[in-house]
Amino acid sequence: MKSASILWIPVVLFSLALVFPACGGKNEETPNIPIHGDTQEPPENVVITIGNLTDRTGPSSNAMSIIDMSFEDLVEYYNEENIIPGVDLKVVSYDSEYSPSRFIPGYQWLRERGADLIFTPLPGAPPILKPLCDEEEVVLFGAAASYEGYLPPGYTFCGSVSPDHLMYTLLKWIAENDWDYENKGPAKLGAAGWVSPMVEQSMAGMEEYCTSHPEQFKWVGGYLSNLSFVWSAEVEALKDCDYVYPPMASQVTFAKEFRSTGSSSKFIGNEPHLAYMRLIDDADIWDELDGMLVASASRWWNEEGQLIDLAKRLLYDNHSGSADDVMEAGCGYLAVNNVYIMLEIIRKAVESVEPQNFDSQALYNAAQSYSLNIDGIERYSFSDSKRFSTNYIGMYELRAASKDIFRADPEWQEIVREL
Repeated sequence: MKSASILWIPVVLFSLALVFPACGGKNEETPNIPIHGDTQEPPENVVITIGNLTDRTGPSSNAMSIIDMSFEDLVEYYNEENIIPGVDLKVVSYDSEYSPSRFIPGYQWLRERGADLIFTPLPGAPPILKPLCDEEEVVLFGAAASYEGYLPPGYTFCGSVSPDHLMYTLLKWIAENDWDYENKGPAKLGAAGWVSPMVEQSMAGMEEYCTSHPEQFKWVGGYLSNLSFVWSAEVEALKDCDYVYPPMASQVTFAKEFRSTGSSSKFIGNEPHLAYMRLIDDADIWDELDGMLVASASRWWNEEGQLIDLAKRLLYDNHSGSADDVMEAGCGYLAVNNVYIMLEIIRKAVESVEPQNFDSQALYNAAQSYSLNIDGIERYSFSDSKRFSTNYIGMYELRAASKDIFRADPEWQEIVREL
């Protein structure tokens, strides 16, 4: 596998559930008796500040603007609905310009402005900030998974799934549902993409699965490049594969080059691929990607359910004029899923110690025992040894005839963590 040192620009996303504030019962009417002496004013709400380490002007700013939008919408919803009684949530954002050299200064700037915890969708930030967060005991929630950012277990938590485990799960499903290896023999598998820890871990996971299951798959190779939009060499190397994991932001040019060879390989991918649906639609390469299989932790926009319904509600309530465009652009707004997990952990921490006693230790304790059951299964959880929350993913398929994504299997697939 080729390697380099430039970060990939992902949009990852990960799941949310609708929470309704509890309603108290009616009290009996009491007489209006005057009270003499001092009276106490109701205590003011405690402000919990979330530092948002994002990209407002750098190369990922377009994607991050949608993530920031979902973040702010859900925080506003929690405040308006008083979902965490006695608490006002506040967001302070720092523009990292997607430069790793600004991640630590950004963290420090946010802390100086009162950030009680950190949220970041930037994939390269957690590996850099983890030592600082562990030393200062500041909880960080990230959206993009990498081993360096979250292991060994400490004060950083990820709302997603490790890329290698996700690929184990995807390939297991393909072997059992899409490829008849018992009669056809092992399927040839390869991958191409921009350099990043997430992509490299995805490729490593695919190769490991092939090594452990040689009767199902044969690994042809993984090819990495530094933000290139020219894929001639990679296409030539992969054109005879049965399944190919294509680049994400560059999947338009890759798919066109790939299909020009006459190859009928089936593309496979994961949630970051769904962040670029606008590019697919604008370039009209639905036919080139027809049948592509994608693993996703969240339901898609055309489905119904407790999770996706809240995302659509927030989007239409706050951005009615552009909601359809946001959904057609891909999964960017579904980053609200990751934010939801974080806000629910804050709520749990506050309930355990009362608002005025909320601190980083209470948040850390709440995070380590967090669990969310949806559709009758434990979809997300953390523990003292588990830092990637996702326990199940759904299998989806791109269909050119409808120009949309559809569920390929109605059942949720449990994450495969060991081979």
